[in-house]
Amino acid sequence: MDVDDRDALILPVPPEPFALILGPAMRGASDDAIETSLRHMGLQPERVRDVGADLDARIAAPCFRLAFGTISILAGPAASAALDLADPDHPSTSLLAASLPRGWRESGDCWIFVPENDRGASPSQTTRMREFFKMMVLLIDLFDAGHLFWSPARLWSDAPQFRASIAEMLVSGMPPVLHLVAFRRQDLGSGASIRTRGLALFAGQELEARIPGGWTVAEMVRRLSRLALDMMLNGPVRTARTMRGLDAGEWIDLLPPMDGASQRSTVIVEFGHDG
Repeated sequence: MDVDDRDALILPVPPEPFALILGPAMRGASDDAIETSLRHMGLQPERVRDVGADLDARIAAPCFRLAFGTISILAGPAASAALDLADPDHPSTSLLAASLPRGWRESGDCWIFVPENDRGASPSQTTRMREFFKMMVLLIDLFDAGHLFWSPARLWSDAPQFRASIAEMLVSGMPPVLHLVAFRRQDLGSGASIRTRGLALFAGQELEARIPGGWTVAEMVRRLSRLALDMMLNGPVRTARTMRGLDAGEWIDLLPPMDGASQRSTVIVEFGHDG
């Protein structure tokens, strides 16, 4: 891909909200117990009485403002609008190794976390990204979370797997593509395609590719996730190009949108094979 300013590439925090389903250790805990646990975790909880009309439909009481470094988020039980967005049965929602518990919506165990603007001096993008994901790791541990909903991709994941992947990213710098980007199959009438959702948050672009005859969805995801990782690390695709594929004799064409051609920037990917 096109190498750019790396600090501007990975996650321009704050992103859209994310949600957790509380695990047994925190299920049924009182408001005071939750506040004490948040304080012990070093997240500086502050009770918020009025979140504003735009958040009333998403966060129910008790609502806390949490802080970690320069990152600040609002946290509380997910209200109706937030639960609608995270509905696993909605056609636009994806699931990765996650089967939500029965009655998850009615249980009151789903909490939503809405990032706010940074506090104090503006840090680098990399610093903001690391602090945001460190806070996510702390919250997964604190809430004993079993499931996590990543809103930019509308993707439910197994929370312990998500936590392990994020912890590895904080050490190695390699983003966990499958936990942050959804790969969606779409019927085209004369075949099918795979399209990413959530990649634009990191690279400013999405990917879309028609599935060649005889290929499985897993084969497509394997290849597109490799391209997505490259874009997350090195920036968006700015010029058309041809590159080698995964298998011998395989090639990949990348065609970025023309300037002003589309409000939503999508790179068209075509796969081919010599002979």
